[in-house]
Amino acid sequence: MSARFTGSFTQQEPIPEEGIAAAVEAMRHGRLHRYNLVPGETGEVALLEEEFAAFTGARYCLAVASGGYAMATALRAAGVGPGDAVLSNAFTLAPVPGAIASLSAHPVHVGVTEALTIDLDDLAAKADRARVLLLSHMRGHIADMDRLMAICDAAGVTVIEDCAHTMGAAWRGVPSGRHGVAGCYSTQTYKHMNSGEGGLIVTDDAELAARMILLSGSYMFYDRHGAAPPPEAFERLKWEVPNVSGRMDDLRAAVLRPQLRTLAARCDAWTERYRAVEAGLRGTPGLTLIDRPEAERFVGSSFQFLLLDWPAEAVAEVVARAAARGVELKWFGEAVPRGYTSRYDAWRFAPAEAMPATDRVLAGLLDMRLPLTFSLEDCALIARILRAEIGAVAARGAPADQRRA
Repeated sequence: MSARFTGSFTQQEPIPEEGIAAAVEAMRHGRLHRYNLVPGETGEVALLEEEFAAFTGARYCLAVASGGYAMATALRAAGVGPGDAVLSNAFTLAPVPGAIASLSAHPVHVGVTEALTIDLDDLAAKADRARVLLLSHMRGHIADMDRLMAICDAAGVTVIEDCAHTMGAAWRGVPSGRHGVAGCYSTQTYKHMNSGEGGLIVTDDAELAARMILLSGSYMFYDRHGAAPPPEAFERLKWEVPNVSGRMDDLRAAVLRPQLRTLAARCDAWTERYRAVEAGLRGTPGLTLIDRPEAERFVGSSFQFLLLDWPAEAVAEVVARAAARGVELKWFGEAVPRGYTSRYDAWRFAPAEAMPATDRVLAGLLDMRLPLTFSLEDCALIARILRAEIGAVAARGAPADQRRA
């Protein structure tokens, strides 16, 4: 009888005991609003902002209610408004174009390569069509940031990074989120730190930071932020920037602070699991692994591979056969959105032009989570199951000889 995997692809680690204790303490005193402090007290949110700024090497940090809110706030603070075009990845998740649409702006989709990074040739060709790029490091794959920034700098394009999948990652030693004018992170349950929902934004730009803090709903309490510009940065702006409330509360910050202290070690553990799956799949006929550049320090919290040029029914059969053995794959090539997966042409709030090269990549793209609740032995078993089921479908006629891992 074939082995079956019995683990859960959505089961996260428990919150650290230190975080639980801090959250309980916050509930006992009841001061959960970030500005509800007693004299001399520094709240959990302000402490988290200071610690995350130090972790990334940024001057300023703002904690907010979600990663999507972080992106919309950064875009708005950068001057994006109704009718504006914003460059962004065609391969991403719906909150990215959603953040653009929330400002009544519209995305100009940029293609994806077989490395699952933004197509820099396509970016160069479209760079004159917008003044801002909302760059999604989708599923933890980081493009050549040196070339990307050269393209954007030459075209006068401001870069805002969506780092929901790259918290703790880097390109040539520079932390993800520190190439552009702002980096936006998520602390939703399936990200690298877990507070259920939440987000963080970092920047070195004092005016941008002041605008974002006011937008987040600081009222006139901006002096209670530690990782913020000095009060004079707010003097003019406080009369003109609207309050679009989206603050993080002290309960979530209390849960996150202990996780930040162990983030580097957990990032290494994710990547160890990624490498275990990669090793088990290498050489599978018909399967293309994603090469990881030497310059990229990635966090392997999810795993992707390609079944390039396979018929849709063959890819669907792989997904079904894997599911029957307990392995949950998400297919970005499905015509109808399912769960969190959707294609750029499914976002009817953000019309897109035809992108055949991107369509080819997405048609064969399969994705799965690798939670830290999986052991290395679990990862090896998952790889064996996938190898067997892909091989069984390929043996019946899928184009196994076209591409090899």
